[in-house]
Amino acid sequence: MPINPFTPDEQQRIVAAIREAEKATSGEIRVHVEPHCANANPLERAIEVFAHLGMHQTKEHNGVLFYLAHADRKFAVLGDQGIDAKVPDNFWESTKELVLTHFVAGNYAEGLSRGIERAGQQLKQYFPYASDDTNELADDISFD
Repeated sequence: MPINPFTPDEQQRIVAAIREAEKATSGEIRVHVEPHCANANPLERAIEVFAHLGMHQTKEHNGVLFYLAHADRKFAVLGDQGIDAKVPDNFWESTKELVLTHFVAGNYAEGLSRGIERAGQQLKQYFPYASDDTNELADDISFD
């Protein structure tokens, strides 16, 4: 099973979705992909990856991780504590549902891109882009 299930064009589309979403928010979005989930629960693995990528170090604690274990068909979206303190309980549900509708059809890049776009739209309400905002986390996809 390949570590990277995406074509170069699909990767570029996902990264472009991240960059576009981050234009409207100070939030930081990352995507991490691996074939297999090391934990039974993908949210627990997402928490580990979040820490490994240093995503908790953003100034406003407003990092968002899209985690995908493609061979195991497991997925999670995780927001840092700054986001959790401000958003309603169901904040990520519509994003997850949107992503999963594309995943079921095997369209992982499309699902991630659409989910990232939706997350960016939601994040700008709580963490609008500021003129002095800096890109605190890399926009590229990380792989294990």
